[in-house]
Parts: sequence; structure tokens; C-alpha cells
Amino acid sequence: MEKKTMVTIIGAGFAGLAAAALLAKDGCDVTVIEKNEMAGGRARTWQKDGFLFDMGPSWYWMPDVFENYYNLFGKTAADFYTLKRLNPSYRIYFGKQDTIDVPATLADLYALFEKLEPGSSKNLKHFLDQAKYKYDVGMNEYVFKPSHSVMEYFDPRLAVSGIKLQLLGNMRRHVYRLFKNERLRKLLEFPVLFLGATPQNTPALYSLMNYADLVLGTWYPMGGMHKIVMAMQQIAESEGVKFIFNTEVTKIEVKNNLAEYIITNKGNFKSDFVVGNADYRHIDQQLFDKPYRNYSEKYWNERTMAPSCLLFYIGLNKKLDNILHHNLFFDEDFDQHAEEIYTNPQWPSKPLFYACCPSVTDKSVAPEGCENLFFLIPVAPDLADSESKREEYFNLLIGRFKDLTGNDISGNILFKRSYAMNDFEEDYHAFKGNAYGLANTLKQTAFLKPKMKSKVTNFLYTGQLTVPGPGVPPAIISGQVVAKEIKKKLKKA
Repeated sequence: MEKKTMVTIIGAGFAGLAAAALLAKDGCDVTVIEKNEMAGGRARTWQKDGFLFDMGPSWYWMPDVFENYYNLFGKTAADFYTLKRLNPSYRIYFGKQDTIDVPATLADLYALFEKLEPGSSKNLKHFLDQAKYKYDVGMNEYVFKPSHSVMEYFDPRLAVSGIKLQLLGNMRRHVYRLFKNERLRKLLEFPVLFLGATPQNTPALYSLMNYADLVLGTWYPMGGMHKIVMAMQQIAESEGVKFIFNTEVTKIEVKNNLAEYIITNKGNFKSDFVVGNADYRHIDQQLFDKPYRNYSEKYWNERTMAPSCLLFYIGLNKKLDNILHHNLFFDEDFDQHAEEIYTNPQWPSKPLFYACCPSVTDKSVAPEGCENLFFLIPVAPDLADSESKREEYFNLLIGRFKDLTGNDISGNILFKRSYAMNDFEEDYHAFKGNAYGLANTLKQTAFLKPKMKSKVTNFLYTGQLTVPGPGVPPAIISGQVVAKEIKKKLKKA
């Protein structure tokens, strides 16, 4: 009987889960070593007193990416959870009694644009047609490239696509040329916040996110976002993947340019091939000895990181009035907040923020008569993090929330838990306490991101700090790409 190739995956985030299941399906003996108590990486859960919180991602966009992944195993999303399309998709607060509810149908969306800017529905159709082209080409031709070299992009079809994709323009210019209404501009610039850069520094390619948002829609897996993690772990285990939790990798021992042993706080693991799905910079700088590092500390310090965030998970003993599942608070200056994240990093003076209330959609995440609420403020990475600073912003948030929505929650808080830079570093070894990986700037796109390939022959990186980038769908794709690369290497061996 032929000996199976032993593959060890460091980290059970989405990319690690995706790679693990595919490699096991291809006949490898796969073990996933995870530092924390459960799979999912940033998409862990926290439970308290009958409340269930998704600690990380809360937006289910690009349902086709999940569906395509499940299809690889003869499954569909419906085999694991019930998907509900949210309508309205989300609400944007521009001030007191000044809101936009973003509709789930294109007809209603065109009507909204016409109401706010007569004649703009024609421009919206043009904008979304372009965005669809970018989505189709980007998601089918670009994101599945391993980006080892610029040569992968020297293809006549991709060259033509590259021009049409507006790789060199920026989102701010693209949106402002077509729309004059400030509210509509903010609505269209919002999705790039997920990419970790200002609209001025984000390639216009990423209007594909608007197609994902406005056309493909905002969904929710009933039971919570962790249902995706459970589905992916179930698929992996059904293919024979073994998971080892509460075990931290402390060193990767290299011999003859091969990662031979994974050293952990609970013993050592021999492996034929290793995939790094933990924080790339942590593996590169802390787990490998200097000769085997891809990059220098200087290189990492020069990267533009996506924001971190200050989060509050709150259990309320009452129901809220007039609140949607997703709520964005854009009542302060977008550009000033962006400047305090990217240009002049500091705690924001007048932050924009996000409030998620999944119990509006899903009764299972909070006890009866109660509400599951979390707040998120995007902040610069690497700021000094303290309990007093967190408390200051919590008081600011509940004050603004009361003023804008009419909901006073100050006397109804059963408990709250804060989470910020120090926690991201502690739990995930996140570089500078970032929450979203690298910013998707032009200089950090595709083959300009940190490479999947390592100096070590049998080691590859995956996840949000390498291609294709941050976010749940890109992480799942990253895992698929790395599994394919290993398959190619094993065929050559």
C-alpha cells in the first residue's frame, strides 16, 4: 500500500479548512493544528447566558464562492444551513431621521437612486454592468492565480481584461465621475472599507464589490456565520482530516531546506508538506530561523495594513426599536476617519461605526425578549490599546446610538465584552493587531502581495495576508489555490 503524503496545516481559518479538505480528498494524510479552542480563526464564536456571538465576520457576500466550494464535495450550502437574503440589505444612518435602507431588488435600487439623484439610475446601470464584468473576470481568471510571478498575467485576454478592469484607476474617481449625490457616493464607496484602504487608494477594479453587494445581495446563514465554519470542518472531517486544538506552533524546524518538524507546546509533528494559515508575518519572522524567512522585518513594517477594529459584544435584556440586522453609521466625516486610520494613525476623533443585530433575523442567537448586539469601530492598527480607551469609546457609541436610533440601551446591558488590538495579537498573532490583513492597495494587489511560495521547498502560505486577499470568500479561494499548488508539486515529485 502506497504511503500517503503527510500534510500539516498550521491554523484552522477558512483558508486552512478549505485546503485541508481538498488535500485529504486528493489522498493526503492531513492534520490541522490550531492554537485556539475551535476552528474558524477570526470567525470563532463566544457564548454567554444564552447569547451566541459571531466574533468575526458578519456579512455573507458572494454566495457563489461558498456554493462552488461545497459543490467540489458534491454538497450545497443547503446541506448545512438555511440561507436568508436580507431585505433591506442594510441601513445607512447619515444623521437623525436621515437614513437609507438599501433594497434587495434592482428595481427598488434604481428607484432609490432616481429619487436621490434624478437621472442617476442610467449611470447606476452602467456602473453595475462594469462591476459585473469585473466580478466575472476577477473571480474566474484573476483570483485563482497563485501569483508567483508577474508572468502569469502576460496573457492577451488578461491584458485586454486588465484595461477594462480599470486596474490603474481608483474607486473615488470612478464613483465621483458618475454620481453627484453625497449619500449615493458614500453608499457606493462603503464596500471598499472591507478591503482595508481609502477609496482614493483602492483600484477601481474593486467596484466588483458593489456587484457583490447590490446585485448578488447580503445573506445570513440561520444560526450564525459560524455555521460556515461548522460546514467546512464537517466536510474536512468526512474526508479524513484530523484536527488538533489548543495547540500552538512555536517553531518550524528546517533540514536540507525542508520543513521537517512542526514544534508545538504539546509535542512535535513530522510532515512531508506544510501549509501556513496562521498570520504570515508571525510564521515568517517568528517560526522560521532567519535563513528561511521570505522577508525582512523592514519589509513587513513598510506594508500598508488594513485597519484593526474595536468591537463590543453586548447582551441586552430588551428588544430594540426600528433597527435592522446591519446598520452603518455615516453621520460623521468619512474622509476624516479614513485619515485617522491611514494617513495620521490615531484613535478617531469622530468615528464612523457599524452595529450588527443578528437577533432581528435569528431568534436562536439571543434569549426571548433579548437582543444580541455588537458594535464595531474601524481603527488604525498598532495603536496603544487600554481598557480606559475602550470604555471611552463605548460611552461615545451608546450615546450616538441613542441619538440616531432613539434606542437608549444604557440601562439594559446584561453584559458586554470588548475586543481590540491586544486581543487580535494575543489570539491570532495578528501583525500590529490588524483585523483584516493587508490593505488592497494597487501596490499590494495580485503578484505584489506576500508570496504563497516559501524559501523552504515543502512549505506554502495561505490566508488573508497572501493572494487573493482579505475577506471570507477570498480566504476560501486562497485555500483552494494552495491545495492546487501542492497537488502540482506532488505530481512532479
